[in-house]
This record gives sequence, structure tokens and C-alpha cells, in this order.
Amino acid sequence: MTGALPPGPAESARAAVARAVPDPPTLRASLDSLGYLADPGLTTALYLALRLPQPLLLEGEPGVGKTEAARALAGVLGSPLIRLQCYDGLDAAEALYEWNYPRQLLSIRLAESRGVALAEADLFSDAFLLRRPVLAALTHPGPTPAVLLIDEIDRADDDFEAFLLEVLAEASVTIPELGTVRATVTPVVVLTSNRTRDLHDALKRRCLYHWIDYPDTEQVVEIVRRRVPGTTPSLAADVAAAVRRMRTLEIQKPPGIAESIDWVGALTLLGVERLDADAADRTLGVLVKYREDVDLVRDRGLGWLVGPPES
Repeated sequence: MTGALPPGPAESARAAVARAVPDPPTLRASLDSLGYLADPGLTTALYLALRLPQPLLLEGEPGVGKTEAARALAGVLGSPLIRLQCYDGLDAAEALYEWNYPRQLLSIRLAESRGVALAEADLFSDAFLLRRPVLAALTHPGPTPAVLLIDEIDRADDDFEAFLLEVLAEASVTIPELGTVRATVTPVVVLTSNRTRDLHDALKRRCLYHWIDYPDTEQVVEIVRRRVPGTTPSLAADVAAAVRRMRTLEIQKPPGIAESIDWVGALTLLGVERLDADAADRTLGVLVKYREDVDLVRDRGLGWLVGPPES
């Protein structure tokens, strides 16, 4: 009697994900244990991205925790987070791979010194291949899938978006010298966007979608106290309320969670126990990064900014 074949890498990875994340409540608890507070909507979107699986597009204002969501997801799986930071002019080669030319040249010179002839295949082999983020994620062997974070996809151009669409559809890339490389364990793909431009419908159709809004004041207090140990509830509440007020102004760069954490860390380092106008004035540069924004806040009034926490 012939025994059953052992599961392949893809099946093993799916089983490992199912064990780690059997349902949304378990995922939410796991994220919470890693210090990332996700509401039910975001938790469900992350769960579906893992279990369907399907790429997930996260949009929201800068600083609301889009990148941290991918980082926490990798932590839950015990997988590497492989990050591709997008920018204007990014091309496929920079996202995929390049050849280690210095090492190839060294090998050529070494072969010449020994009187050995090198074939093209000797130079364009896996030993000389430098894997960039997309290829590194596709070739990750498991046992759980890598989390590929494509950060700020809205900063890349249309050509790169078209390339990315093909990669997401096929989970494979073609390297002319080596042939087609297909993922044995398909990565979990998280894309983030600050909506500096609209993404093409074709890319959006490939993805699940979730908008991350600014958390409410109570959530901000909880997040800040986790990220800055020793923070008093009163200082965290003061900062959360001040940041919320600041977002009502027409400033160029509204502060997000990251800036709130930085502000609390700075105030704590300075020994500030309650936020007042003097402390805010001395540390305003931690929170806002444009001279015009600083002037706008001061014109509105530091007393207004550091008023009592909202009920």
C-alpha cells in the first residue's frame, strides 16, 4: 500500500497560518500581545488577507499605523517583514534583483589567473544574484509566508504599478538569465497608500481594501502608554487631546500616532507630568515639522491647544 505524499511547502504554509490565526478574535489578541491595537474592521481585513489569501491595500493619513500593521502581522506569523519603500522613479529592477558585478568581476580575474574559462552560466548563477524585496519575498522558503510590505505605493509611477500588478497576479517573475521564478510559498502582500494620487482600478481589484482612520482619544492613550513605558495616564490623555485639537487646524502635516508617541517620549524625558503651554511651546517641534504649521498653532493659542482633555 502506497503511503500518502507529504504536504508540499505551499500546503504546509497554509496549515501553519491556519494554526497561528484560526479566526479574527485570535488574530486580534495576537496583535494586541505585540502592542498593536486593531479594531474589528482592520482585524478582519488582515485575517482575510492571510487566509484567502489576497493582497491587502491599506489607506489612511500618514502616521495612523499602516506600516506597523504589516510589521505586527509578520510578528504574529513569526515571518520576516520584507519592505519595499516606493518612491518616484522606482523601477522593476530595483524591486526585483540585480547582479553582484564586483563579485562577478573578481571571479573573472581569478579564473584568468588560473587559466580557467568561465561560461556565461557560471557568472549568471544564483551565487551572484542579489535579491531585492519582491524577489526575496517570492523565494522565501517558509515555513510561514513572508510579509511583503509595499510601502507608499502611491509614490511610485504608473509603470511600476503595472509591473506590480503582474507580480501579484502570477506570484512569479522572469529573470532573463535564469528563467521564471515562481513562489513556492506565496507571500502575504500588504500595500500602503497615503492617497497622494489615485491608484489604478486594476490594482485595486486585485486587493482587499481597508481605510485606517485616526484612533479615538482613548485608543491613543492606550497606544501611547504601551509604546512609552512609564507614561502617566494624565500625560497621555493631555497629549491625545492636544493632538486631536491640532488636527482641526489647516496645517500641512497633521500629526499622527507616531508623532504623538514621539511627543510623549520627549515630554517624559524632560520630566513633564502634565502638558501645559510652556511645555508645549518648548517641544512643539517634535510634533509639527513646518514653520508655517508652528506659527498657525501658536496663533491659535497654546492655551487652547493644552486645554483639559475632552470628555
